Amino acid sequence: MKNPRPVERLCHATGLLLVLSGLTHLVVFAVDGGPWYGPVSWRKPVTFGLSFGATLIAVTWVTSYLRVGPRQRAVLLVVFAADCVLEVGGITLQAWRRVPSHLNMETPFDTAVSMTLAVGGGVLVVLLTAFAVASFQQRPAGPAGMPLAVRSGFAILLVALASGAAMIARGVALARTGHQEAAFHSTAPLKPLHGVSLHAVLVLPALAALLARTQWSERVRWRIVAAAVGCYAAAVAGAGVWAALTY
Repeated sequence: MKNPRPVERLCHATGLLLVLSGLTHLVVFAVDGGPWYGPVSWRKPVTFGLSFGATLIAVTWVTSYLRVGPRQRAVLLVVFAADCVLEVGGITLQAWRRVPSHLNMETPFDTAVSMTLAVGGGVLVVLLTAFAVASFQQRPAGPAGMPLAVRSGFAILLVALASGAAMIARGVALARTGHQEAAFHSTAPLKPLHGVSLHAVLVLPALAALLARTQWSERVRWRIVAAAVGCYAAAVAGAGVWAALTY
């Protein structure tokens, strides 16, 4: 990206710090050990740091192709970056306290953290949905295949948001009715669907950008992007079927 705006530099730096946080906790896991899976593990600050950091960087870049006002985009990105920090920070805090971060209603403090993370998740849904709607209201800019990649990436991202919201809603309902252990396990069937669909907004536009550096014709590049979108959609559908069969 040429001459990034201050808000873009801020978001890129924040995303990089979140990625570094994830990598740092991978080292902590290697030293401290413990289980990788489960509600209390170093896996959560690792995966959430890496995922939120990569997503923040990707969304900052991809939204530069959207035809939205600079001020509106800047406000949405700043709020998005702050929410990413909030989510990773809360998860990391609870990991160091050796207690579950999500769906934990054991103490008033844990409940406050858990509900803050849930509200933060709701903010993410609103912000990313706004970007997704903008991508369909006007054709995104960019080289051959980029408009398709951006729109498809955001459309698949909505699947990730919906599955994440479903996990939170079901887990909170179980925790509120006294089924704490069941709440922790209730999210497992939807995790593959959530994880697969989360990063299409990075993978597909990145492919379109790489193809733009080749000497292939626009028609060929568009077809490759279209094929990639089809493959990604098939992977998401497969994860969805698995979730439906095991939920």
